[in-house]
Amino acid sequence: MPFISKDWRSPGETWVKTQEGWEKKKVLEKCKSIREQGSVEESEESDNAVQPYCQITIKCTREIAGFNELDEAVKRLDFRSAVHDVRRFNYICALLDLLVGQQMTTLSGCAQKALLAMLEEVAAHAIAIQHNPRGLRKLITKLHALSAAERAACWGGPLGSQLLWHQHAATIERILSMAAKMQIHEPSPDTHPLLLQLPEECLREVILRLSDHKDLTSTSQACNQLAVLVDEQRVWKELCRFHFTMQQIEMVVEKDKKVDWKQVYHSLRKTFGLREDRQYAETLSLCRHCRCLFWRSLGHPCIADQCPEYRARLQEAGGLLPPSPVPPSAFLKFFSL
Repeated sequence: MPFISKDWRSPGETWVKTQEGWEKKKVLEKCKSIREQGSVEESEESDNAVQPYCQITIKCTREIAGFNELDEAVKRLDFRSAVHDVRRFNYICALLDLLVGQQMTTLSGCAQKALLAMLEEVAAHAIAIQHNPRGLRKLITKLHALSAAERAACWGGPLGSQLLWHQHAATIERILSMAAKMQIHEPSPDTHPLLLQLPEECLREVILRLSDHKDLTSTSQACNQLAVLVDEQRVWKELCRFHFTMQQIEMVVEKDKKVDWKQVYHSLRKTFGLREDRQYAETLSLCRHCRCLFWRSLGHPCIADQCPEYRARLQEAGGLLPPSPVPPSAFLKFFSL
């Protein structure tokens, strides 16, 4: 006989009706505290910033039963605010790139709303600061496909609530309208110094901080001055060391022969592939002790720090375990998608 709790949506949970639908009270309180603390500490250093985190279920057992909700994790980790952090922007775009499209139509209504809200935030931020237009255009292309999928009929109408699809259509129309108006403006003639007016040493340091060979190729196509710097062997050598281990490099590099580091990089990329977590300035991390997802630069309240007895047992067992990086594809594996 099925158990029907006092709250039909979830046993033991308190739900609150908002303008966007029904939300868990504890999630709303968590998000509210993050927003309030973030506004108070907006001018402070990142070390004192708020700590958004989300505890997840790694594996269901007899003792631990449960499942992870994508929309709840997105809100607890404050992804919408993370869009405005240059270190996390590309991570959010990569996550949306995996979800926007046909797979998004299979998500719950709450998850769809959360992801479309993130996408609208990404579009507004990218247009405001004129940052990463390539990533935004890629998402917009998939959004067009999603808009067409929404019109797919089943027994004469779209799957799901008609009101929900109308809301999605309005959100998608706003995003597409914003993206259509995006224009990259050249710097004002009165702006000094311009990029190409910087000393060669400064330009080289900027190029050395690019971690994607596609960005290096685009940079070399901008002008001859940058193309000369991109073709330097040091640039490709540092890129090889960033993405690959010394053992992997030694398998490709032939001894006693002149090394073409650009060719070595592409050979390594085709052989081993690029590490996904190395493609972002910051990724989510998973604490192996308290099973929390968190942004590494912000940290989280860990049981190893709060419980001296637990920390002592860890020291006896060999010490604390470092957190594991969680790239976007690994993040989605925690949910039943």
